[in-house]
Amino acid sequence: MTRTDSVLVGVDGSAPSLHAVDWAAAYALRLGRSLHVVCTYSLPSFTASSLDGGYAALDDTAIQEGARAVLEEAQARAQATGVPTTATVTTGDAAGMLVEMSGEHSMVVVGTRGRGGFTERLLGTVSSALPAHAHCPTVVVPFRQPDGGEAQDELPPVKPVRRIVVGVDGSPSAEIALRHAVRQARAWDAELVAVAGVPLGSGAGLLAWLPASIDHEQILADMTEGLNVIVDRYEADSGLTIKRVVLDGSGAELLTEFSAATDLIVVGSRGRGGFRGLLLGSTSQAVLHHSQCPVMVVTKKCDDEASED
Repeated sequence: MTRTDSVLVGVDGSAPSLHAVDWAAAYALRLGRSLHVVCTYSLPSFTASSLDGGYAALDDTAIQEGARAVLEEAQARAQATGVPTTATVTTGDAAGMLVEMSGEHSMVVVGTRGRGGFTERLLGTVSSALPAHAHCPTVVVPFRQPDGGEAQDELPPVKPVRRIVVGVDGSPSAEIALRHAVRQARAWDAELVAVAGVPLGSGAGLLAWLPASIDHEQILADMTEGLNVIVDRYEADSGLTIKRVVLDGSGAELLTEFSAATDLIVVGSRGRGGFRGLLLGSTSQAVLHHSQCPVMVVTKKCDDEASED
């Protein structure tokens, strides 16, 4: 497959997906890229005991027309910003089609409602499965009602990316995330903050089993030193000034808290595929579920395939 610089965005006619179009258009406009909008539908079937075949399929004419109407609205919305925009209607599983098409694009963007509770935990099959298997970085844009908004589906404005926070824990996937965060910070001329968490609390933290005699301050100092070693290298290569923050708490908790005053969170995930890959890692899952700002998920697959182009 041939990769282009265009940004892929999936739509389904909902307010969250249109908000994702707005974010993707702002990103594409900033970087001088084009946008490709896709609407995917599957033809439902139902059992029909009176039929010899046992199944009956619905005529897809009306469904296809509805999908095209959704696509036309999204395309017109993106084009109104001045971004060159193309569009495609496809049939099949939405997550699977976006994964397949992601190999031809530099980024894929989807929306999610993020209403809290059970719905938020599931996110939806697309926004939960896509980041684990996409061939390029995935941005999940949460839809949150504007303060004082009366209409249920009133679209919030897209904020420019002025502050980016990336989670760094010393793992290879986190280093990939840092590399992509640096690229985004340079593209947006944004402040970049590298955050590392050390769960030292007395609750269920990973280090809660340590003896009380352990010097927590020393652990934080050691973690800070390790973070500096990694960040210093990227800071020197990029010419950016990267802020560093090491705090008591899990990475997921800290990144979620930072999302309230941040424009983009970047996290890495191993994205191993199979069932484990479908669920991503625990940190990236938790951040996707609860972040108040868009989240970019980068897997090793994204990095490897981008380097081959």
